[in-house]
Amino acid sequence: MLLHYCDLAWRNIKQTPFVSMLMIIAIGIGIGVTMTTLSVYHMMSADPIAHKSDKLHAVQLQVLDDGYTWRTEDDVPLQLTYPDAKYLLENSPLEKRVAMLKSGAAVHIDRPDSVPFIEGLRVTSRHFFELFDVPFLHGNVWSESQSKQAALVVVISEGLANKLFGKTDVLGESIYLGERLHEVVGVTKTWLPTVKFYDVNNDPFEASEQVFVPFTHIEAYKLPSWGNTNGWKSEDINSFEDFLNSETVWLQFWVEFDSESQKRMYGQFVLDYMTEQQKLGRFNRKELDYNLKTVPQWLKYNYVVSSDNKILVGLSFMFLAVCVANILGLLLAKFMKRAPDAGVRRALGASKTQIFSQHLVEVALLGLLGSIVGVLLAQVGLAGIRGTMSGYDLIAIMDWKMLLIAPVISILACLIAGLFPAWVVCKTSPATHLKVQ
Repeated sequence: MLLHYCDLAWRNIKQTPFVSMLMIIAIGIGIGVTMTTLSVYHMMSADPIAHKSDKLHAVQLQVLDDGYTWRTEDDVPLQLTYPDAKYLLENSPLEKRVAMLKSGAAVHIDRPDSVPFIEGLRVTSRHFFELFDVPFLHGNVWSESQSKQAALVVVISEGLANKLFGKTDVLGESIYLGERLHEVVGVTKTWLPTVKFYDVNNDPFEASEQVFVPFTHIEAYKLPSWGNTNGWKSEDINSFEDFLNSETVWLQFWVEFDSESQKRMYGQFVLDYMTEQQKLGRFNRKELDYNLKTVPQWLKYNYVVSSDNKILVGLSFMFLAVCVANILGLLLAKFMKRAPDAGVRRALGASKTQIFSQHLVEVALLGLLGSIVGVLLAQVGLAGIRGTMSGYDLIAIMDWKMLLIAPVISILACLIAGLFPAWVVCKTSPATHLKVQ
């Protein structure tokens, strides 16, 4: 019976091509706008490392003295000071931990045709690649001894390797970061998290860095921070050493727990450290405080998906509702024009349910055709977002979930629009149309 209804629906659509096309275009525009905003919101709010996001935790320490406030909801700074990050890195009871910051330098190689260009650096400790599942194409991360010696070594991405050397197997080659020559010890595969969750202090949707150097380079070579640097108290900072030892927060710190017992143990380790520091004059508070937040908690805590994005999704659905209202009027006019045909079918024995179902199948087919138009329009809209907004290359896309949801929303919207017209047609008395005939 369903196939018969589909055949009748297609015949009826072809009999009124102009009106049918208007409805298909109307629902297509509504779906296009809706899927554009919904796809961006979906990609923004998606878990960027779902298989282990509950194990990874961002570390925050409440370094503020009593009486000071911060811009976060609980007044805890988002980043750590250098002394705190260095201690937690060097004395942690956990193997899987990472301290890092964003920096940058002019990159080039020792060739006459090599033109220097500015590139962001991720200054980090060895476990960065393991914690965040950064895959290697060639080589590996620098050794522990190289890290302690602040050796001039570097890990680069395959994209940067191709840009500089025209190939990816460049182990042992050297690149300049500023004036210092670094040996390439590893080349990573393309790694593009949708959200740069490990450092949301800067733009969380900008592309991940392509150059990685050891954390010990900060102190050894006085690497500057290219990320957010915030202070909360007045301090005399006259040198880089003063800056390193200050209460300025500018470093990110992450750990990975394999169990809840590890998390409790680490929490006690942090409290013990803060207690010792309090005896030295820091953390002048009645109650010591720290945070260990999972990836989803961290993204929510930092408002990575702003309320503006939610409002846009709501407005797009309101626009879809306007399209549905217009379709309702067109369907009512179209169905009432065919009411005599329905009356004849009723007189020949068709039930109200069958008449109602037949019209809803026609409406659903219109919705399916409209979803195809809508997906095409959404692709155009997403391409426009990618072209006009930096950092949205991995956000303004439709994944397979959105491609499946689009026809569902379109068909449901059309079914809602078609309920009243279909009900009006099926409740009409057959005798009325038979007398007319």
